[in-house]
Amino acid sequence: MADKKLTVAQKMGFGIFDLGGNMFFTLMGFWCLKYLTDTAGLPAFWAGAAWLIGKAWDAVTDPMMGFISDRTLTRWGRRRPYLLFGAVPMLLTMAFFFTAPPIENPLLLTLWATLALMLLNTAATVTGVPYGSLTPELTDDYHERTSLNGYRFGCAVFGTILGAALVQPIVDIFPSSRTGFSMMGFILGAVMMITTLLTFFGTKEKPRRREDLPTRTFFETYRAVFLNKPYVTLLLIYALNITGLTLLQTILSYYIEYVFQRPDMTPLALMILLLTAMVFIPVSVLVSKKIGKRKTYQICFAILASACMIIFFLGHILGLNFFLGLMVYAGIGVGFGYVAPYAMVPDAIDFDAVKSGERNEGAYYGMWTFISKLGSALAGFISGIILTAGGYVPRAVQSESALTAIRLITGPLPAVILAGALVLAQFYTIDEAAYRKLMEGTKAPSKAPD
Repeated sequence: MADKKLTVAQKMGFGIFDLGGNMFFTLMGFWCLKYLTDTAGLPAFWAGAAWLIGKAWDAVTDPMMGFISDRTLTRWGRRRPYLLFGAVPMLLTMAFFFTAPPIENPLLLTLWATLALMLLNTAATVTGVPYGSLTPELTDDYHERTSLNGYRFGCAVFGTILGAALVQPIVDIFPSSRTGFSMMGFILGAVMMITTLLTFFGTKEKPRRREDLPTRTFFETYRAVFLNKPYVTLLLIYALNITGLTLLQTILSYYIEYVFQRPDMTPLALMILLLTAMVFIPVSVLVSKKIGKRKTYQICFAILASACMIIFFLGHILGLNFFLGLMVYAGIGVGFGYVAPYAMVPDAIDFDAVKSGERNEGAYYGMWTFISKLGSALAGFISGIILTAGGYVPRAVQSESALTAIRLITGPLPAVILAGALVLAQFYTIDEAAYRKLMEGTKAPSKAPD
């Protein structure tokens, strides 16, 4: 295990990847469905279906990538080679997906969108899963892990701002949205390539010998993953987290354009949300040291669920300025949700490592990344179904039923999911005392701490 205390340079070298990584996750969450419906020309249902199928492909790629990286042995380490050789494919697949072909047949267009998303998600898996697997290898200190992920998600929020707020301005530079999205995909894909390479050169893995590598088979490995109760509990919490948050992200641009008729205000709303989140990431780190990671994570769910319901009941009545004010409140919740789950994951991974003597970080992060993408895919698919049922018509004045559908996806639906995550978090068992006992070989408590 690496030294407990890491330098600022080590933390930044690790964290910079997620400037590009979270930029990707955010632009896909905020813009993918709208790009497919309003620019590529897919009907909302088929756009959601393509998104779901493309993400479901990760059922194969994410767990497999984690298993492979656990058993990789090179002079660069187990994880870093995939950052080096996956950087350029990330750029190429971004450019391919956001260059909509001149196809009018809905079936052929759906096939293109599905294939492009599968390629893009595979490229993201090749770099993202090994990157996440670095976390527990860098430090075994309970609070240092929170600090490390504070740096990571400081970079991540900056990437989130780029992914959410720069898309429309870049697209608007060009004469058509098709050309604009194509150039945006290339530009932001280049950013992702560069940040991936910076993490490759800015980190150094602990040397491994072949006898250090895991010996479990694929099925034995994932059986152990799903028998790890703290990890499975956290995985389910995070699945609800991502699904609820992606529903909100996906629909915000629709809400601002069709409820307020002010699409030009979308970048401002997103900037307010994400800048607030950036301010509250270090606050959440300090709070976590006082009250624990679990309770800090629960604050995120409480704020976001209540923000969704306030938007649903009052947003369309009190107007745009009130809505922008709510973005500040919601941003606090987003900020509290960045660091906590990623600081909790390595603790849960150690729960298995202490008992088995094997370290399968890649398998755990492969499943974690899969769940993240699956939650995002379900959110996009559900949004497509509800928009279709409401009679949504791209680039048109929407009917009352379509506006109601947009409001439902913004309000009650994510609120219920996030409230479920808050309740489920109460059953997560590893606090600081339990972790220290675990690392001393003492059995963790069987029920959640107060």
